[in-house]
Amino acid sequence: MKKFISLKSIPAYLPIVNVDTDMIIPKQFLKTIKRTGLGKNLFYEMRYDNDGKIIENFVLNKAPYNNSKILIAGNNFGCGSSREHAPWALLDFGITCVISTSYADIFYNNCFKNGILPIILDEEKIKELSEYSIRKEEIFIDLKDEKITYGNNKISFKIDPFKKKCLMEGLDDIALSLEKSSKINDYENKLRSSKPWIFND
Repeated sequence: MKKFISLKSIPAYLPIVNVDTDMIIPKQFLKTIKRTGLGKNLFYEMRYDNDGKIIENFVLNKAPYNNSKILIAGNNFGCGSSREHAPWALLDFGITCVISTSYADIFYNNCFKNGILPIILDEEKIKELSEYSIRKEEIFIDLKDEKITYGNNKISFKIDPFKKKCLMEGLDDIALSLEKSSKINDYENKLRSSKPWIFND
């Protein structure tokens, strides 16, 4: 997983509440276990019509938002099923930060496991940031200092210290386990000496 230190981008603004994981990536695209290739189907039913043609006025289909790395979303983003394909699709599209007033818990935690920073702000701050999206101006996110800079303004956000460490060091669940590989090996060697029958085929 890539490290997340800081990010600068024109944000895309999607002011829809209760966007569930089926809206983020519909069920027909869940057959894969690969994390790549899902970006083209992100928000499929909002980005394409019934004939599969691009809906021109959807925010992520318009420049410069089709290259946005930051998504400003409505309340309760990522509700619904627990599919991890939802953050995979966002990441594959290029979105590495989501800003909302609230998230479904499972989606929120899945973001950290996949290198996406989910920021929680109050509605007033969301409105301020959305103006920068409308004006097509960049905002800057600094994870180390937990601050967002937009124009001459700065606002703070809070992130759990352990989740912050994982993002900044690029540690997913596998990487966290590998950090303890020496202790795991020591335990196995001791167990092999004290109870060798466990390891018999």
